[in-house]
Amino acid sequence: MENHHDCVFCKIIAKEIPSRMEYQDELCTVFHDINPRAKTHMLIVPNRHVATVNDVEVIDQNAMGKMILLAADMARKFSISDYKLQILVGKKAGQEVFHVHMHLMSVP
Repeated sequence: MENHHDCVFCKIIAKEIPSRMEYQDELCTVFHDINPRAKTHMLIVPNRHVATVNDVEVIDQNAMGKMILLAADMARKFSISDYKLQILVGKKAGQEVFHVHMHLMSVP
């Protein structure tokens, strides 16, 4: 696991910053967003630091696929049938933390 010392998500993955973590394995980590925009709002992140989707490499393909599987697992775990998955790429798109992450947000 590559840890970028100034990346808040890397610190959460390494458990240097506390979070409401739901899942972690060798590829990905899932935790609740600290500023939720939905009743259930979690972030699904690859453990390897990758700044944006534009920086994803072949080595990341298993983690990227696992993120989708985890979204479905978390939706089932929290009994959410309808939800949004969102990945923002770049500052103009609204990406605030430059570590690839997917938002899982329940809808009313």
